Amino acid sequence: MKYLFFVLAFIFSNSLLQAQPNKTFSEEDLSTLQQYEDTLGLMAHLIVNDSLEENRFAATKKMIKTLVSALKVDNSYHYPFEQVKTISIQYPADSTFRIFTWQLYVNQDEYRYFGAIQMNNQDLKLFPLIDRSAGMQNIEYQELAADNWYGALYYNMKEFDTPQGKKYLLFGYDAYNFYERRKLIDVISFDTGKPVFGAPVLAIPSQTGALERQNRFTLTYSAEASIGCNYDEMEEKVVYNHLTKGSSPYQGKPTMVPSGSYDGFTLKDGIWVYEEELFHFITPEGEYPRPEPVLDAKPGGKRKNIFGQ
Repeated sequence: MKYLFFVLAFIFSNSLLQAQPNKTFSEEDLSTLQQYEDTLGLMAHLIVNDSLEENRFAATKKMIKTLVSALKVDNSYHYPFEQVKTISIQYPADSTFRIFTWQLYVNQDEYRYFGAIQMNNQDLKLFPLIDRSAGMQNIEYQELAADNWYGALYYNMKEFDTPQGKKYLLFGYDAYNFYERRKLIDVISFDTGKPVFGAPVLAIPSQTGALERQNRFTLTYSAEASIGCNYDEMEEKVVYNHLTKGSSPYQGKPTMVPSGSYDGFTLKDGIWVYEEELFHFITPEGEYPRPEPVLDAKPGGKRKNIFGQ
């Protein structure tokens, strides 16, 4: 198993290439990208749905090779790969890079994550993300490189300014283990052009009650529960479910579940400062109170829930 993970990581980390993108796709390049997208879609389906572990790993290996080949095509940064539903592709507002992430189910107690960062510049730069989370300790205080990544499936990104320069919050999901799930807020920035994960920009109460800086923030909760953790554009805050100890269906296993209130973070001078109980009650529909309904950007669009879904 460890050897297979090493092989997959080696393939991805040695698949970097520089290319000169054009402003528009040629017919040949567009056709090539569409063919790659078809293959990626098939591999993504197998990764999620195949019942045999060895087939899921084989599909992951093929996915990595195919994605790298696709990103070598001129102007690939501007190809959205919209048909590949199980790969998350997140862009910051400034569109200086994008992050691909996806999940591999190994067994009921193990999930692995794969990904890459593609920079939006004249020479294509691709940084493979190598998941080393299985052996990590005290992750809230670690600064990590792309080849020593805390793996997660990212579902949103929020850029913000600090005295040290621009950084980005990453909102991610980790299936973690059979009993528990995890949501996390990570931070990404770039040092001499290379991605760095984690930065002391999250001010969170310590056991003494004093605020201390953390590099990332995690919420570990019962696999039987569902929680949200995201940036709310209307409130201009990070909002997440407050957790409390609950009864567990698994004997001897502690569990955390939503309490019914919401905590969050507010940006102050480049630091995200913790705020307790942003909202003290919720509506019958399970949403925190709003001054008016939240609609999507299209006229007559469907109402979204509090986490933009």
